[in-house]
Amino acid sequence: MNLLSFVDLVILVSALLLLTGVLTTKFSARFGMPALVLFIALGMILSRYIYYDDAEITQLVGIFALIVILFQGGMQTEFKEIKPVLGPALSLATVGVLATTIVVGLCATFILDIPIEKGLLIGAIVGSTDAAAVFSVLGGLNVKQKITTTLEAESGSNDPMAVFLTVSLIEWIQMPDISVFGMILSFFMEMGLGLVVGVLVGFIAIYIINRINFDSSGLYPVMALGFAIMTYGVAALLQCSGLLAVYVMALVLGNAELTYRRTILAFNQGFAWMMQIAMFVLLGLLVFPNQLSGIAWQGLLLSLLLMFVARPIGVLLSLMFTKFAFREKIMIAWAGLRGAVPIVLATYPLIAGVEGGQMFFNVVFFVVLTSAIIQGTTISPLAVKLKLVEKDRPEAPSLLELFALGKANSEITHVRVQKNMPVIGQEIQNLNLPDDILFTAIIREDRIITPKGNTIIEQGDTLYVMSPKTKRKQMKSILGLVPQGTVQK
Repeated sequence: MNLLSFVDLVILVSALLLLTGVLTTKFSARFGMPALVLFIALGMILSRYIYYDDAEITQLVGIFALIVILFQGGMQTEFKEIKPVLGPALSLATVGVLATTIVVGLCATFILDIPIEKGLLIGAIVGSTDAAAVFSVLGGLNVKQKITTTLEAESGSNDPMAVFLTVSLIEWIQMPDISVFGMILSFFMEMGLGLVVGVLVGFIAIYIINRINFDSSGLYPVMALGFAIMTYGVAALLQCSGLLAVYVMALVLGNAELTYRRTILAFNQGFAWMMQIAMFVLLGLLVFPNQLSGIAWQGLLLSLLLMFVARPIGVLLSLMFTKFAFREKIMIAWAGLRGAVPIVLATYPLIAGVEGGQMFFNVVFFVVLTSAIIQGTTISPLAVKLKLVEKDRPEAPSLLELFALGKANSEITHVRVQKNMPVIGQEIQNLNLPDDILFTAIIREDRIITPKGNTIIEQGDTLYVMSPKTKRKQMKSILGLVPQGTVQK
């Protein structure tokens, strides 16, 4: 029998990676650790048999991964939840990243015995939290809503600051006479224009997606992702922040009445997992185990200083004038996980030819690994210790599109009846439902109840309501999901 060809072997290994990724989600949920940390080890094992050191391909894959991850994160973030914490989140994404960069940079300068500009470059690379890691860990926990939303908003919006600092410091290393004032002005221009691009492309995407009729519902998530990638491309052409533009575009798209929104979210959630797996494997491939021993204690010390000193300083400075309690600030500081972003940023000095580029990757390895193992596994116990865990969190209504109806534009809304909802204790026949809004099923404890006119709705019921998409707001108003009188009946 012939041996497998290289192509066949790559396909087989890819299949094993994907299957392992699905199975390790159970491991992640049980221990509160990003399961993707296992893929770092897998990448290191593969590096013994596959020589890989292509930083440009890693950067390309990494940027594409960040686009998908930020798009997914923005799509599932409700603006009404993020609005109250927008100020603190932006402060963390700017002041916090800058403070962390400076503290880590100064420490790296002395610990690694390198020039100050290279120390600051290391600080910039590891200075931002990672959206993929934060979403992965916090998604399975019931941490206080304000803290979770703040962390998710920070992780989704601090990447542009980290990219700007990394690129600017590389330019400073290569051109020591560069104007600091020019760099600051460039930052505000890049962020402002990126914000505009994200909003404009977001509204264009909403208009087109809601008005186009595809024969297959599977094309809607492909189109949405295409708009996300286009957003980054347009921003790059205009020389502004592509990552900020993507996150803003996703926020606009995710908070609109969008056709096949649930299908788009489900598709991108799976795709985001694939990209995260790819990034962590590439980190393992790019880190050569025989080089780690020479920088092990320095890397571990910098990781610990980042977790216990630099990140807390950044959080305390950022949230100094906010209403967050001290224990909430502790939680926010500890939950600042590192992941795919430092991996991508570590490719920048390699591609730019900065001396000691491989050292940056080795430091990133220790930072990402220790962040996942130490912080990721202790977030849940710390939240309990600090009494920052909520008992019950209201569930958002979930939409199940009816694929079998093709272009009929109908959907089933799946809603759990929460405390104080006006429908509790009422018979269905007294809700004055329009003829085209129907209760299709009620799940009560472990029983499925067929809705009838005299069926009384109870707290804790899960309602399945079929309605036209054009009457989604009216249906929500009837169920008490939006204030009465906000829609025209």
